[in-house]
Amino acid sequence: MRFSPSPTGIPHVGLIRTALFNWAHARHHGGTLVFRIEDTDASRDSAESYQALLDALNWLGLDWDEGVEKGGPHGPYRQSERGEIYADALRRLIEGGEVYESFSSGEEIEARHRAAGRDPKLGYDNADRDLTDEQKAAFRAEGRSPVYRLRMPDSDITFTDLVRGEITFRAGQVPDFVLARGDGTPLYPLTNPVDDALMEITHVLRGEDLLASTPRQIALLQALQRVGIGNGPFVYAHLPLVTGEGNRKLSKRDPESNLFHHRDRGFVPEGLLNYLALLGWSIADDRDVFGLDEMVAAFDVSRVSGNAARFDVKKAEAINAAHLRLLAPDDFAARVVPYLAAEGIELTADQRDLLAAAAPLVQERSQVLSDAARMLAFLFRDEESFAPDPDAAGKNLNADAEPVLDAAVAGLTELPEWTAQAIEESLKSSLVDGLGLKPRKAFAPVRVAISGRTVSPPLYESMELLGRERSLARLGAGVRHSRGMG
Repeated sequence: MRFSPSPTGIPHVGLIRTALFNWAHARHHGGTLVFRIEDTDASRDSAESYQALLDALNWLGLDWDEGVEKGGPHGPYRQSERGEIYADALRRLIEGGEVYESFSSGEEIEARHRAAGRDPKLGYDNADRDLTDEQKAAFRAEGRSPVYRLRMPDSDITFTDLVRGEITFRAGQVPDFVLARGDGTPLYPLTNPVDDALMEITHVLRGEDLLASTPRQIALLQALQRVGIGNGPFVYAHLPLVTGEGNRKLSKRDPESNLFHHRDRGFVPEGLLNYLALLGWSIADDRDVFGLDEMVAAFDVSRVSGNAARFDVKKAEAINAAHLRLLAPDDFAARVVPYLAAEGIELTADQRDLLAAAAPLVQERSQVLSDAARMLAFLFRDEESFAPDPDAAGKNLNADAEPVLDAAVAGLTELPEWTAQAIEESLKSSLVDGLGLKPRKAFAPVRVAISGRTVSPPLYESMELLGRERSLARLGAGVRHSRGMG
């Protein structure tokens, strides 16, 4: 198996889904996964994008057996370092009569189609296949530079796709295509199959958008085999496209296509990989949540659907939430730390103990780790930096809230012990029984005064962890805020 991205832009979730399926197929069969980089387009490739690919695979835990950063018997693993290999392959193809020089310009090809009454946009018409040496010399004398084209077979190309079954491309359906420029500069249609042939790839899982290029790859692999390179065509599986809203292909412009967007929001690798696996495959009809080990044991590429797979953010969050709930409490707490840092909170040793106590209160309520960080942040802010969310304060710390907060302060001030149970009994006595309020009306102002948010960890436990002094200080600040709204 191979994973062979170009280092351009930020890793796309569709690209990572392809990497995951290749990884799972290799691991299921005890095979080898090769990670190589297709970086021959200097205008688009970047060191930052290459590093982003490494960061993505390392964060997700998708390891490889040979390739960049690891080495192996088939290196180098960057196309930019394999120029001599491609030159040798092209030379052999030319000497073997598999490739020929083509001088036709785009305008000439269109003119020939028009003269024959065909669609001028049909593409190359194979007109240069049998140029004589004299014709080639005449073109060169005009200052023309050729390209090198593969001579496509005159018979149908049929292969069995592991996802889509038997597929046939009729003879003549795919014109002779360009492998290299006249100066020998190799193009992607040459470099990719040459790498596959020399790296002894046996199975290729890739997106269905590349299906149209498969007959060209098969024809070239057959030609390479005839000139002594590789063992001919291998097994293909074309994976369904990952789509966005309206079943259109998920564009790089869509935020949900950006792998790091999900990491930065607080997806954990287990949750995101689980969801990406569901984009075209399932472990069972009645089960959506599973781990990577279970996926490897069960993965069968022939069970991948050929239908487009829509990236559903809500479903992805639900899967991630399930994995958050499966984490050990101390593991969950440790994973929240970087997201608290993103909120501007660097924990002291004492605060790490507080986080360990508080994290279980939000573990069941969080879909992503940033949810947990936002819900817990109030515990770690001092009174100078703590401020309720303006919208939440506007709705809940208004003039109507003043008597509620006054009653809460009065009931809590003399509380003999500061425990969640005692706090609950006091607030219910003061607000529900004493003021005759419904619980929702009674506790919303208290929650916003304490946590700054309308959504928080359980209120009584939060106040116990915050402590008597800080809780009463925040309720007092809430009173002053509501009085100012009067």
